[in-house]
Parts: sequence; structure tokens; C-alpha cells
Amino acid sequence: MSNHTNKRTFASVLPTLRPPIRRRHLRKYSWLPDVFRIKGSIVGRIFGPVLTVTLFATAVAYANHRGYSLSLTNSIVPLLSVVVGLILVFRNGTSYDRYWEGRKCFGNMTSNVRNLSRLVWIQVALPPTDEQPAHTKGKTPVTDLTEQQLRRKKIEVLRLSLSFVFAVKHYLRGEDGMHWEDYRGVLPASFIRADETGYNTQHTTGSNSYAATMNNSVVGDLPGASTDTINKSDATKRVRPKRSKNQIHPTTTTPLLGGTQRTVEFHPFADEASMPLPLVIAHEITRILFQFRREGFLETVGPAGVNAMTGLLTSMADQMTAMERVANTPIPISYGIHLKQCVTLYLFALPLTLVKELGWATIPLVTVVAFTFMGIEGIADEIEMPFGSDPGDLPLDRYCKDLKEEIDYIIERLPEGGEGRHGYDDGEGDD
Repeated sequence: MSNHTNKRTFASVLPTLRPPIRRRHLRKYSWLPDVFRIKGSIVGRIFGPVLTVTLFATAVAYANHRGYSLSLTNSIVPLLSVVVGLILVFRNGTSYDRYWEGRKCFGNMTSNVRNLSRLVWIQVALPPTDEQPAHTKGKTPVTDLTEQQLRRKKIEVLRLSLSFVFAVKHYLRGEDGMHWEDYRGVLPASFIRADETGYNTQHTTGSNSYAATMNNSVVGDLPGASTDTINKSDATKRVRPKRSKNQIHPTTTTPLLGGTQRTVEFHPFADEASMPLPLVIAHEITRILFQFRREGFLETVGPAGVNAMTGLLTSMADQMTAMERVANTPIPISYGIHLKQCVTLYLFALPLTLVKELGWATIPLVTVVAFTFMGIEGIADEIEMPFGSDPGDLPLDRYCKDLKEEIDYIIERLPEGGEGRHGYDDGEGDD
């Protein structure tokens, strides 16, 4: 009797332990929601071309119904289907390789920024003082900076490292200038470049225009922001891959998927030299690390610690270059043109080979085939350039926002490392 009661009690409790199936959980049990999903799909991009093929199939079916003979031999379709299938496989695979390489490089760059921020926050400290233990050997650099001043310098390096990621995002999208909203609260106010270095191509008589822009309007949390200076162009214009070549023009679109082909546009510039903003930020970080080493703020870690930080910064530039290669080297246009021509020829020949046997049923069948083939090509075209702002592109804005939260957490909550008062390693062993 007792066992029966226990079993009945367990059975009555079991339904309350099983969570109810809610609408947002339906995707775990069925793919039906995605079947009828329009947002985020490729339907919007291929609706026009598919409708064109459907109208052509309707015209063929109507002509066949009126007694006109428009049929072709069935041997044409198999020949074209093999060619179209091979090209589609190549197109889709190549596009996804570019998409994945872009994500991998951006992830590696993010990892480098995390590691560099942690090392700077922990390992950069005031040099040993005269109060160090008696057994300490080596030189003892002297500095006039206080702990609070050094902390502000370290925060500047962390902000610059974060700004590097934001600048790479805008650089890959061809978005020049420093007036973008997400730079506010990220780019340090102390980041000033002089005209004499060649970084700034905006000149104003009798003044340093870039310094004025930085001091008045670049960083959003600074007082006295001026929209007149913030919207002016600066030295962050794109550089051409080869200065001896002519400007690369955007690829023209083709009728099958008109308006979908995208390439990176390079902004022309005159004889003045320019440099991408990410590389200027990397230069500034390197300069600050050099000052840390020279002034004794890296004495506790020695040359090995300095080399580790420098290596991370070098890797950040390498990852940027790899993503630049993806963005600046589109798939040869001949592949896209030939694929569109083959798919168009196949889809317009398909109704002519099926109408004699299927009649009006040719219309829905051709529509489904056109939706499948054009959808594959449309997806490949959408992910070919993964750094844009389309729904199918990489969510670079979210990646940057997450990294900003991590850097802010380090600055606001995590303690700094050693105080730098427990010995100095000059990298040469005991003297």
C-alpha cells in the first residue's frame, strides 16, 4: 500500500517538474517556425528574380495550353544541372570560408586585446624604491609619477586597446572619420596626433586641427562638444592596397540578383600621406609601452614581459591585416557573372522541358527550383563580405560592446597587480 502511494505521488508530481512548452521553446522541438520565417531569411533578396522566373513559367504554360509547341528535349536539363551544381558548391564554400576567416580573425584580435589589457593592468607598476629588500640586486629606476598618475596611464592603454577594435570595425566597413557614436567614452581624450607626423590630412591655418577636434569633440564625455569640428574629415581615410594602382571601383550588379553584389570602396586621396586609424592607435600603444619600459614601470617582469606585450600588439596588427585581405579581395566577378548566367539559363530552360508533361503544374515546380537555386547564390553573396551591417553579416557591434564591458569591468572592479617594490630583474642574471 505504501509503495503504491509513493508511485502515485511521484506520478502526480512529475508533470509539475516538466517545464511547459512555450512559444520561444518551440524551435528546440521543431523546425516549423523557421519554415515560415521571413525576417532574417533570403526571401527578400530573391523575391524579384524568383517572381520573374515564375512569370516566365506561367507564360510558357499558358502558351502550351493554347496549343503552341514550346517544349524542348529533356536532355538539356541534366547537362545544365551538373554545371550549375558544381559552380554553386564552389560559390557557397568560398563565401563561407571568407565568413569564417573573418570571424576567426576578429576573435583572435579580441583575445589579444583581452590578454594585453590584463598584462598591462597587472604588470605595469611603479619601479622598486630605496626601501626594497636588502637582497635585491640590479638598478633601481626613479620616477616622479604617483600611483594615481600611473593608473591613468594604464587606463589610457586599455582604452586605446579597446579603441583599436572599434577602429578596425569601422575601417573594414569603410567608415572614415572619428565622429561615430560608439567612439564616445572609448577613445581617450589624450590621443592627439600632430600634423608633422603625417597622420593628419586636415590642415587649418595657424592651428592643429586634429588636436582641436580631439580636445573639443571626439570624446563624448568631454565638455564643450562641437558638431562643427566632429563632422570634419581627418586622417582615418582608407589606404589603397597598392599605391601604384588606380582606384578600385565598386563592382556593377547583374540582373539576376541586382543590388546584392558588394565590394569594398577605397576612398581616393591626393598626394598627402594617410594612415588607417587602427595603425595609428597601435603606434600610440607601442610608444606608451616603450615609455613604460624606459621609465621603469616594467622592471618587475623584465624583457620577457615587454616582449609578450609587444607580441600581442603585433598579433593585433596581423589580424587586422588578415581581415583587410578578406575585405579588399572579393571573389572574382567572373565567377559571379558566370554563375548567374548558368542559373538563369537553367531556370528559363526548365519550363520548356517540363510543360509538355506537367502542363500548369510546371509553374509551382519551377518556382520551387528557382527559390532553391537563387537562394543558395543569394546566401553566398550575402556572407561574402562578412564585415558589413546586413542582418546576415558578423555582429561586430555586439562583439565590440561585449569587449567594452569587459574593459570597463577591469578598470572599475579588478585590483591592480604588484606594487613593483619587491625586486628588479634586468634580464642578465645576478650581478
